[in-house]
Amino acid sequence: MKKRLILASSSPRRKALLNFITESFEIHVPDVDEQIDEPDPLKLVSELAKRKAGAVAAQNKDAVVIGADTIVVLDGRILNKPADEADAAGMLRLLAGRSHTVCTGFCVMDGESSRMIAETVETAVTFNPMTDAEIEAYIKTGEPMDKAGAYGIQGFGSKFISDVSGNYFCVMGFPVSHIYQALKTIGAL
Repeated sequence: MKKRLILASSSPRRKALLNFITESFEIHVPDVDEQIDEPDPLKLVSELAKRKAGAVAAQNKDAVVIGADTIVVLDGRILNKPADEADAAGMLRLLAGRSHTVCTGFCVMDGESSRMIAETVETAVTFNPMTDAEIEAYIKTGEPMDKAGAYGIQGFGSKFISDVSGNYFCVMGFPVSHIYQALKTIGAL
């Protein structure tokens, strides 16, 4: 008998993308401290994904749990979710006309055995130049406010993106094919 599957995330995007794999899962929002002093972006997202999955798995031994975390990196600087509209505008000005990297870490963990599969995925994204008026109008949509790097590739932000090199779904915070393979390997599907 297959174990329950739990997504350790409040992200509506991750929920929608997990539906591409299976419709049979629960959502539990992990209570973890996301403030980690780790300058390496890949280690950072990996550790946060493990913490999220581990926190939920500890309370659900009969389940397989998926945790994930995503950040945007430009010139070695990590761009998380913006604190406010001014912060979002600053991030978008930095990204405009340039390429950056999106890093998503995920962890699939069996609550009973604590066996886990953890991976990181990187994708390069290039923005077209943006005017201040375009940035202001985009921020008014509200879309940038809950996303790393202050943009959503799957929404209004798509009109500013000229190139994606790598896994598209990594940019949305849930590299579907990688997670599907990990779920199969761990025996959750």
